[in-house]
Amino acid sequence: MRRLFVSNLMSLDGFSEGANHELDWPVVEEEFFGYAREMLRGVDAILFGRLTYLHMAGYWPSAPRDEIADQMNSLPKIVFSRTLTAAEWSNSRLVRGEAAAEVAKLKEHPGKDLVILGSASLASSLLQANLIDEYRVILNPVVLGAGRPLFKSIRERIPMKLIDTRVLGSGVVVLYYRRG
Repeated sequence: MRRLFVSNLMSLDGFSEGANHELDWPVVEEEFFGYAREMLRGVDAILFGRLTYLHMAGYWPSAPRDEIADQMNSLPKIVFSRTLTAAEWSNSRLVRGEAAAEVAKLKEHPGKDLVILGSASLASSLLQANLIDEYRVILNPVVLGAGRPLFKSIRERIPMKLIDTRVLGSGVVVLYYRRG
């Protein structure tokens, strides 16, 4: 059975994006790119909510060519949205139905892991449905003061267990969690 993990950026005060949806604050350097390359090599599909998909689809098709861009453009992408009418970025498939039911089916298929990038609302709904196997929080050394919380709309306490850490030279810390 495949595993599903989430890999998301977070500020020290718990936000996944700024107050105006800005994403210009994460510390991105070579060690971070090493994490991203390693992560993408271990998956065979990326899951997105609508907003993150639109943001990524607006960037990656014309991004400078490297291993990360090649993976982002070539890997299958599954987009969960009730409002999009098409998902035109290469290898994208639109799912308009219940995300939890579709993800449960995807996890039953053989293959590499699945990853959710960004998509805090989708990730939170799947966390509540007990479909997330691992949460990778990429903690950035910045305080935003306002923005969109990483764990949006969580309605109950969900204990987590820290299973690993990775400290980057830039001060970014990748925290690996499973349900506790």
